[in-house]
Amino acid sequence: MLSEKGVRAEEAVLVVIDIQEKLFPLIHGKEKVLENVLKLIRAAKAMKIPIILTEQYPRGLGRTIPEIIDELEGIKPIEKKSFSCFGSDEFRDAVIESTARYLILVGIETHICINQTAFDALEMGYAPVVVGDATGTRKAGDHETAIRKLSDNDVLVESAEMVIYEALESAENRAFKEILNIIK
Repeated sequence: MLSEKGVRAEEAVLVVIDIQEKLFPLIHGKEKVLENVLKLIRAAKAMKIPIILTEQYPRGLGRTIPEIIDELEGIKPIEKKSFSCFGSDEFRDAVIESTARYLILVGIETHICINQTAFDALEMGYAPVVVGDATGTRKAGDHETAIRKLSDNDVLVESAEMVIYEALESAENRAFKEILNIIK
């Protein structure tokens, strides 16, 4: 499971799940979700944490929104049809290749793809960390229910800033000043 200190940058991968054109406009509190996802992407890049991007059936739900694509230049989305990211061989291979222990999960929707990916991660021996304020659903109640279920079943749920500062560990970290500018 997680170390007592929490997420460790050198053992983590950021997984950005399904923030797509046709679904994202319907997400409750989408502006805050996007703001926190972008903070996490920028912080991951500053700390050299690998990033994996997924898209759920892009032919039907559209591509990843431009705000995310602009931040993830050069990262090719992994297309999937299964709700759990682990239903994709390409995703499983990317996680294995990353050598991550911690999977930092952000995106949409909390009660579907985030939920199923987190539980599959647990089953496979990874430590999933769901970032509650960087995940969302169309209905607020579904988000709250999913967060409660995840928390009640050994999935760590944290805020974006908690994850960032745990991964940073110290003000002596070479990325600290860059992180301060990201958090502001």
